[in-house]
Amino acid sequence: MATPSRKTSTQSPLASKRAILSDPSSEVPSKKKSSVPPAAPRPLPSSGPFVEGSIVRIAMENFLTYDVCEVSPGPHLNMIIGANGTGKSSIVCAICLGLAGKPAFMGRADKVGFFVKRGCSKGMVEIELFRTSGNLVITREIDVAKNQSSWFINKKSTSPKAVEEQVAALNIQVGNLCQFLPQDKVGEFAKLSKIELLEATEKSVGPPEMHKYHCELKNFREKEKQLETSCKQKTEYLEKMIQRNERYKQDVDRFYERKRHLDLIEMLEAKRPWVEYENVRQEYEEVKLARDQAKEEVRKLKESQIPITERIEEMERQRHSLEARIREKALAIKETSQKCKHKQDVIERKDKQIEELQQALTVKQNEEHDRQRRISNTRKMIEDLQNELRTTENCENLQPQIDGITNDLRRVQDEKALCESEIIDKRKERETLEKEKRSVDDHIVRFDNLMNQKEDKLRQRYRDTYDAVLWLRNNRDKFKQRVCEPIMLTVRNLFILVISINMKDNKNAKYIENHIPSNDLRAFVFENQEDMEVFLKEVRDNKKLRVNAVIAPKNSYADKAPSRSLNDLKQYGFFSYLRELFDAPDPVMSYLCCQYHIHEVPVGTERTREKIERVIQETRLKQIYTAEEKYVVKTSFYSNKVISSNTSLKVAQFLTVTVDLEQRRHLEEQLKEINRKLQAVDSGLIALHETNKHLEHKDNELRQKKKELLERKTKKRQLEQKISSKLGSLKLMEQDTCNLEEEERKASTKIKEINIQKAKLVTELTNLIKNCTALHIQKVDLILQNTTVISEKNKLESDYMATSAQLRITEQHFIELDENRQRLLQKCKELMKRARQVCNLGAEQTVPQEYQTAFQDLPNTLDEIDALLTEERSRASCFTGLNPTVVEEYTKREEEIEQLTAELKIKKVELDKYRENISQVKERWLNPLKELVEKINEKFSYFFSSMQCAGEVDLHTENEEDYDKYGIRIRVKFRSSTELHELTPHHQSGGERSVSTMLYLMALQELNRCPFRVVDEINQGMDPINERRVFEMVVNTACKENTSQYFFITPKLLQNLPYSEKMTVLFVYNGPHMLEPNRWNLKAFQRRRRRITFTQPSQ
Repeated sequence: MATPSRKTSTQSPLASKRAILSDPSSEVPSKKKSSVPPAAPRPLPSSGPFVEGSIVRIAMENFLTYDVCEVSPGPHLNMIIGANGTGKSSIVCAICLGLAGKPAFMGRADKVGFFVKRGCSKGMVEIELFRTSGNLVITREIDVAKNQSSWFINKKSTSPKAVEEQVAALNIQVGNLCQFLPQDKVGEFAKLSKIELLEATEKSVGPPEMHKYHCELKNFREKEKQLETSCKQKTEYLEKMIQRNERYKQDVDRFYERKRHLDLIEMLEAKRPWVEYENVRQEYEEVKLARDQAKEEVRKLKESQIPITERIEEMERQRHSLEARIREKALAIKETSQKCKHKQDVIERKDKQIEELQQALTVKQNEEHDRQRRISNTRKMIEDLQNELRTTENCENLQPQIDGITNDLRRVQDEKALCESEIIDKRKERETLEKEKRSVDDHIVRFDNLMNQKEDKLRQRYRDTYDAVLWLRNNRDKFKQRVCEPIMLTVRNLFILVISINMKDNKNAKYIENHIPSNDLRAFVFENQEDMEVFLKEVRDNKKLRVNAVIAPKNSYADKAPSRSLNDLKQYGFFSYLRELFDAPDPVMSYLCCQYHIHEVPVGTERTREKIERVIQETRLKQIYTAEEKYVVKTSFYSNKVISSNTSLKVAQFLTVTVDLEQRRHLEEQLKEINRKLQAVDSGLIALHETNKHLEHKDNELRQKKKELLERKTKKRQLEQKISSKLGSLKLMEQDTCNLEEEERKASTKIKEINIQKAKLVTELTNLIKNCTALHIQKVDLILQNTTVISEKNKLESDYMATSAQLRITEQHFIELDENRQRLLQKCKELMKRARQVCNLGAEQTVPQEYQTAFQDLPNTLDEIDALLTEERSRASCFTGLNPTVVEEYTKREEEIEQLTAELKIKKVELDKYRENISQVKERWLNPLKELVEKINEKFSYFFSSMQCAGEVDLHTENEEDYDKYGIRIRVKFRSSTELHELTPHHQSGGERSVSTMLYLMALQELNRCPFRVVDEINQGMDPINERRVFEMVVNTACKENTSQYFFITPKLLQNLPYSEKMTVLFVYNGPHMLEPNRWNLKAFQRRRRRITFTQPSQ
């Protein structure tokens, strides 16, 4: 039973869909089921009709046509019925995707996100499978934005691989058409080849190991063919080699006879250097003995000089010790002298402090005398001013008038100051705006000059491209997406490849122009194919202009990371990738990264060129730029060697000048705004000047009135102010008193303390002078001792020089003998080296035993050796016409014959082993397969005969040993007048193919190891008679005990069809008046039906 529900939605009448099981009172009988909540698996009974792996529950949320729906199928035949478009196949899709099936298998969409209901961001499918150990709940949550799925097993997060393993363990194969046949794949079943049908049947109904044995047989047979071919080729080649060697045997024997003479010559030539070496070695031993005697005499003379040398060294050590002590004393004297100087400096500072105290006391005494004098003078001046004030006229009645005028004047001055401040601000603002205007004008002029340079270059070199740019700028509204101009100009929003590039540093422009061909430098870049066609039609076809156009990749490469980090390449002198040297719009950058891999090409310095061999070998980079060269590195397809070529960089022509027109437009808008502000400032200045002129006139009138009143009052007020000022000064002078006696006492105390410190410093200075004198005396004594030691050392050195004359004569004789010994030794080494080279011996190798044995039988003098050599050379010259290559080929073939014989033996053993394996595996695979096909044929023939038709299934192969050509052949006959024909996509009609497919699947039903089978709308092309017969067979077969679960989806059924109590019929309804999920109550519907049935007769 299915009791679907959905979330509240008012988008459209078709937004509500449900799958509803008919109740017992409906026209089609079915088994009643109860609704199961979506989140909890049903409890597993100890035993029941479900087989292992059957589907117990299907839940969907925001899936295809469903908001929320839950379907609970029965254990046997499940008939899903509903009109077209109601959502029957959505249940099939939910089964496939929920059991880790691929979206493409459904034939609807290749992305899982397309199965989520339109307008929803996420969807969910949940499948509950029966297991005796506990039901398995598999949940798949689909994210539309990421087009990804999240998997859960029993509500625990898991991986898709774990889900596939669990599904495979239950022998569920949603990709096998013999088990899972969706609506869009019904026609493909008849298109299966015999080989594909056999493979699908093996996987569906065969034992688990049957398909495995089949694959092993195919692999073994392929290996057997390879071994048979290899053995045949090796046998033929071996026979040819044996025949060829027999023809050259006599020539080989004569060659070896000549070789014996040559070997004797070789031994004589090898012994001759050893004999020469022995003669020189004996002479060397004699000279060595005389040289050793001279060496002994030299040793004795040197030993007699050792005591004198030791005494001289002892005197030298004493001299160094005394000189070190003298330096120590000198250093101590220097330190003591510095301390004395420091003490003297401190004493001088103390004297200066006493002098400063005395001067400060004198200054204070002079200040006090001056203060008393100024107090007396001030008192006298106050008396004179007071006398003059008493004679002055009283003018207090003028003060109110003066205060009123003063207030008016202050108010006018405040207004005037405010006006003048505003005038100053306006003038400053005007100056600032004029500066800004001049700056913006200068910028615009520079931009125009730069743009004119680039456009002139483009017009001179590529006039057609220039005309196309002008047309594009006037027709931007004709394009759906951005169109990028050439890289040669710097325009934003409209871009040509060169126009779009803005170099960060102009000196790097040469790398870009050398890397990108000129055709692409002047190419227009499009994001939309239709835009490019519109552009080319207008420019190429109509205007006949020769221009280039490219389209940017759909997936952006602009931010694609390089394969190697730049930090790893900095050790070779690389400082950047090409992509980081310039700025460009995303479409242009994406095109250049995709086409020219600018994110993978590094740019280096002169240091990179100096170590270029190391860079090529270690980095394996394909393209490299140094300061002035470009390197291209390739690997030979044949030798796998690294081949590099370099070219000098051309001077940049177009990208050295960069222009940003977006910034120029911004400057023009800024200039307009500045002109508007200047007009507003000029208007304000005119108004402020008028106001200021009026205030100036009023201020002059008030000042004149105040001046007249003040002249009358000024004299008395000045006298009062002077008296008040003098009284204040007198008070301050009287308060500023000084106690001279206290100051004199403090100064005397400080001078006394300083004198005590000074006496202590003088004592310390005296002690330091005494220490310095003692150190000078010690230094003189050490200098005298050092002079005595030097005198004694000079005497010993004279005695040593006298005894050295005899030693030099003896050493000269020793040197002559040693040189003679070295000469003989060198000659011995050369002779030894030549002897070893003749015998092919290394530096550490001894003479092999075979050489020593051969040398014993040969002469021991040079004359005898030379005579025997002449004789053997004459004999060897008698053998002529022999080719060493023949012997080498003969020997090589002998070795190759032995090797081929051994390899052939191994291959034959391996071939026998594979044949034995094939025999064993074939017996385990073919006999069960024949029995399985015979059972399928028995069922298939029975079903066809019950329909008054004929059909048979057999195992077909053209060669019994070609295991990859085995297949299942289906042959059918629907009319008595025709013969049996193989089922193909073309020979039978659509209805006949549907009947044949359905009956073959029914033949597999009782043999099937799979837990369930799904068939979607296979009865669409059948005529009513065949449809009724097929339906009856499906009911009888799928409702038997111990058969797997069966899903049969159809949009319609014939009337009066036979049904079984074990069937489950699922109706899928769809319409705008469906009940809300919370109002769906099957029991209430049944009670209402009964009441209607009971009340109808009375009415």
